Amino acid sequence: MRMKAAILFEQGLPRPYAKSLPMVVEEVELDPPGPGELLIEVAAAGLCHSDLSTIENQRPRPLPIVIGHEGAGIVREVGAGVTDLKEGDHVVTVFAPSCGNCRYCVRGRPNICPTGNSFRAAGQLPTGTRRLKRLDGTPINHNSGLSLYAQYAVVARRSAVKIGKDIPLDDAAIFGCAVMTGAGAVLNTAALKAGEQVAVVGLGGVGMNALFGAVAAGAERIIAIDTNPQKLELAKQWGATDVFLAGNADCAAQVREATDGGVDTVIETAGSIPAMQLAIAITARGGETISAGLPNINAQVSYLHASMVSEERSIRGSYMGSCVPERDLPRLLGLYRRGKLPVDKLKTSHITFDQINEGFDLLSDGAVLRQMLRPNA
Repeated sequence: MRMKAAILFEQGLPRPYAKSLPMVVEEVELDPPGPGELLIEVAAAGLCHSDLSTIENQRPRPLPIVIGHEGAGIVREVGAGVTDLKEGDHVVTVFAPSCGNCRYCVRGRPNICPTGNSFRAAGQLPTGTRRLKRLDGTPINHNSGLSLYAQYAVVARRSAVKIGKDIPLDDAAIFGCAVMTGAGAVLNTAALKAGEQVAVVGLGGVGMNALFGAVAAGAERIIAIDTNPQKLELAKQWGATDVFLAGNADCAAQVREATDGGVDTVIETAGSIPAMQLAIAITARGGETISAGLPNINAQVSYLHASMVSEERSIRGSYMGSCVPERDLPRLLGLYRRGKLPVDKLKTSHITFDQINEGFDLLSDGAVLRQMLRPNA
């Protein structure tokens, strides 16, 4: 079938993207789903910092490629062997599908299944195929097995989780990355309990979902930190008990003073080394620093190792919120239904293909939370 898609031909083009146009909208060919695959109509796809980092060449990818990894849609066709989904079902996509057989999968940690790295590097679906090509026949690579900046997508069965039709699809799309990553870091990785304290460093879409997760967990004190004063105001409205401006030179000292020596659990979601350094600096003795933000693949952070030992502090990563999608998406959507994860508040705007490059300019400026691309609008 023929459809429209936004293709990235070159990484690292200069800003403003509204002029350099890294995302080029073209009509392309999409092959039908093969065995173990689905064809979905993409209802909504979020503009996420992970996609921005691909445009910036923070994460090299095989080109040309259709990016977009956070979304939801409607099943329009199923391939051979797919028996548990049917045409018309609603699904949320999963950007880190698992094999189900490796030692990580069998231990309940499918989010770190290594098979994702191989197909991601090859620009393929988890089934080992490519279903996209330009009209002249040139193959187009897939991003994270999804490629959602398109009107339709062929994905592996294990890259989708069925959801109820009562969930608006442009809300459901945010669960595919920002909610699992942010709320999951709080509820799964940190296992935050009622009455505990937590700080969130970085208030983008992932950070705000970490804030929502902390509220849902019943945290007694929630400290929100960002460089954008407007986001701090939103954080106060949405449940933060304390806010601090990260741009202040003495921000770490202010937090430590206000918290009697630091915060027990600190979640870093900005994906930058300064943010991670701040997160480590405000972690209390015996506390835990959890990073859910992905910086440049070669970025390094330093810390005083002796202090980590003598103060019994720990530093951990959290990928996809330590989620098991089939288990956690229904739980998270249940919190949404009860008003505990109000992700609809994060939607800054709905955009079309014509606005996608400008949308990434706004995201890079830190001026928005979640812009939702509606490819079929």
